[in-house]
Amino acid sequence: MKKTITLALGLLALSLATPASAALKVLACEPEWAALVQELGGDKVDVVSATNALQDPHQVQAKPSLIARARNADLLACTGAGLEIGWLPILLQQSGNPLIQPGKPGHFMAGDYVQKLDVPTRVDRAEGDVHPEGNPHIQTDPRNIAKVAVALSQRLAQIDSANQAYYKQRADDFNHRWSAAMTHWQTQAAPLRGVPIVVQHKAWSYLENWLGIQEVGQLEPKPGVEPTAAHLQEVLATLKDRPAQMIVYASYQDPRASQWLSERAHIDTVQLPFTVGGTPEAKDLFGLFDDTIARLLKGAKK
Repeated sequence: MKKTITLALGLLALSLATPASAALKVLACEPEWAALVQELGGDKVDVVSATNALQDPHQVQAKPSLIARARNADLLACTGAGLEIGWLPILLQQSGNPLIQPGKPGHFMAGDYVQKLDVPTRVDRAEGDVHPEGNPHIQTDPRNIAKVAVALSQRLAQIDSANQAYYKQRADDFNHRWSAAMTHWQTQAAPLRGVPIVVQHKAWSYLENWLGIQEVGQLEPKPGVEPTAAHLQEVLATLKDRPAQMIVYASYQDPRASQWLSERAHIDTVQLPFTVGGTPEAKDLFGLFDDTIARLLKGAKK
């Protein structure tokens, strides 16, 4: 009798210590995908971002803490399209986690689900940080977020089939709220159509395509190459014939080149969050676009 009671108590303790359904462990490469996983997964996911909004996503180190997180992940959610080529392969190899390797359900690349812009006709490293698959900064267009959300919710349900109904409900709710928000943003941003801008890095192609903004110059002589004094002088000269209304740069970028041009061309610089957490207002995906449009409109009115 005593053995029976002891066994029963042991099983009870084990059941209390181990949740019936442990949260899905997700490692996102960038904050926007961590935020999207959280929107779609709710309390069924435990998500961590490998990078933050003040880091250049091209240049990240596969640190032991990241490797440890990758080793225990059920799902890896990244941009792909070559954005993480400098560090993700090392992370995958060092993790030894078969669940998140290419070709497995736990390997999710958001860039696979949208049409890429700026696809090069030839790939030459002499041309700078050129991505063979096209521009990887897909998160600057909310229409891309909507497409990725559909695929990502399906992937969550595939990996965690016990909670399929939950993920579908979350996805339907997000899609409803996101569609309404996109309609609002599109209306709000109407004055930006045709507005000419200079960009520090070619990171805004999708944003420009969505809003009809016109890019008339880049501060980097080649993608990923730091601006030189000679190139900045060239950009300044071109603005005499093709004036711009603002200079746009991301929160993670050194603003000195933008400020140099701003002082000489007499146009304002506009810092955009680029991803979730890039500004105090960009606390989530909705705040990301609320703040992006607000900052652009402010820059266009000056």
